[in-house]
Amino acid sequence: MSIQPKNTAFDHKKYQPFAFAPKLPDRTWPDQTITKAPIWTSVDLRDGNQALIEPMSIEQKMRFFDLLVDVGFKEIEIGFPSAAQVEYDFTRKLIEGGHVPDDVTLQVLVQAREHLIRRTFESLKGAKRAIVHVYNSTSKVQRDKVYQKNLEDITAIAVEGATLLRDLSKEYPETEWVFEYSPESFSQTEVDFSVKVCDAVCQVWRPDLGQQVIFNLPSTVESSTPNLYADQIEYFCRHLPMREHVIVSLHTHNDRGCAVAASELGLMAGADRIEGTLFGNGERTGNMDIMVMAMNMYSQGVDPQLDFSNMSEIAQVVSECNQLPIHPRHPYVGELVFTAFSGSHQDAIKKSLDYNQKNAQATQGLWDVAYLPIDPAHIGRGYQDVVRINSQSGKGGVAYILQRDFGFHLPRWTQIDFSRVIQQEAERRQTELTSDDVINVFENTYLNQSALALQDYEIKNTGGAVSFKGSVRLGDEVVDVVGNGNGPLSAFINGIADKLQKNIHVINYAEHALTQNDITSTDANAVAYLQLNIDGEIYSGIGTCSSTVSAMLKAALSALAQAQLIDSVHSPA
Repeated sequence: MSIQPKNTAFDHKKYQPFAFAPKLPDRTWPDQTITKAPIWTSVDLRDGNQALIEPMSIEQKMRFFDLLVDVGFKEIEIGFPSAAQVEYDFTRKLIEGGHVPDDVTLQVLVQAREHLIRRTFESLKGAKRAIVHVYNSTSKVQRDKVYQKNLEDITAIAVEGATLLRDLSKEYPETEWVFEYSPESFSQTEVDFSVKVCDAVCQVWRPDLGQQVIFNLPSTVESSTPNLYADQIEYFCRHLPMREHVIVSLHTHNDRGCAVAASELGLMAGADRIEGTLFGNGERTGNMDIMVMAMNMYSQGVDPQLDFSNMSEIAQVVSECNQLPIHPRHPYVGELVFTAFSGSHQDAIKKSLDYNQKNAQATQGLWDVAYLPIDPAHIGRGYQDVVRINSQSGKGGVAYILQRDFGFHLPRWTQIDFSRVIQQEAERRQTELTSDDVINVFENTYLNQSALALQDYEIKNTGGAVSFKGSVRLGDEVVDVVGNGNGPLSAFINGIADKLQKNIHVINYAEHALTQNDITSTDANAVAYLQLNIDGEIYSGIGTCSSTVSAMLKAALSALAQAQLIDSVHSPA
């Protein structure tokens, strides 16, 4: 007996099974394994950006571009320069400003239309190496209902676009050109027709004679299970006449929630290259999450050829530039993904870690811990994230009291750090702690420490480079601190790390305003929370002040005070 939906519009009979799977009874991809990283191409600055409510400014795109370079991307799709002036200007800024490393290739997207292609080549003038990515839709639904064109018409559009790329590139001989073609909505196109169109493009570009060519096969709208997409990829690779001379690329979306799986199986099916975004931002449900796919490889002992060792910093930049939060359960990066609230899970994790420590020789240093697919320390996370105390233990309510009564919205990692302090205090007193007790311990732990204090400082921003110059009281001594970075905090951290001769990295950072209604012993209107890795140990600090910058600097000193680093200061000669 079938269930009668409350909403009569909910009717599965309006849909039909996927119609574009090729006949592939002798498929080979199920027997393959992923043993090396593909060519990675970030499309955050194009596909990701066009999906934002508020598209990134040039400054935000520049910050994101620098992050992508730092992570290790060698191919970056930076935009659609023929579609908007800001995209064109950003492309020119990268090239004219010398911001593109020699080993990084810019990629831009353009429709197969002459005036747009001409504008695209103009935007790339002076680039050392560039990928021009041209596309036109080939799917049956768009052929029939959007363009109302037949197979020959669609093929002619692709050939015309390919011809324009070939001919116009000759006007810019100083650039090494790579041509990329996408039969848009490949996943909803008859695969034989996709082969035919791409072969027609091959006849124009002649990759067999040395022209570098990429065929990108997008699941523009994810329409099938990942295995069927893999069948499409393997069929395409088998039947494209010039397969050995081209790079086959994948560009999957997450409409069915399977974008990563589709790309993984597609790679097993013969693809060479993967396009996607960090943390999966993109149209509708998003693009394929390159971070997840890369970390999946990492967890299987495969070098992903991308650096996610400082995941929290990467997440902060991406979240700020996209103006989108990251879900606390997001694989690898979410603040709760290494957390076990279940007592049995906590016990299993602890016993696994203890076993590995006692049997280091037998385990050979290999990671194998219950409920933890990777070591959190490998991506800059502390072990305090792993085993946490919730409200049922009587300690989780501390964060609630601080928020309800005093306006402090503690990040989860600060909650963990402070819960240990409260637990020690409660055990010492052997009594219940009141709200006033909690705030007093909080302020004495983080805000009222006198060992380190900010004296005066000056922040300068010159051409995107930030410098800090100031003085800090360390115990009985006042020392000068000078540092440079990509922001006030990083400049200060770099300066104090040099002064203390310590390896210091920011793991987590958060801030918020304090309202006039918040009852605290300070008249500050800004609070900053900071978590530092100091020579491999994790410390939390909190700072309050009338300015956000001063609050974050005080938070850094608060964390340093927890580490008790006063004795490490080297007196000037």
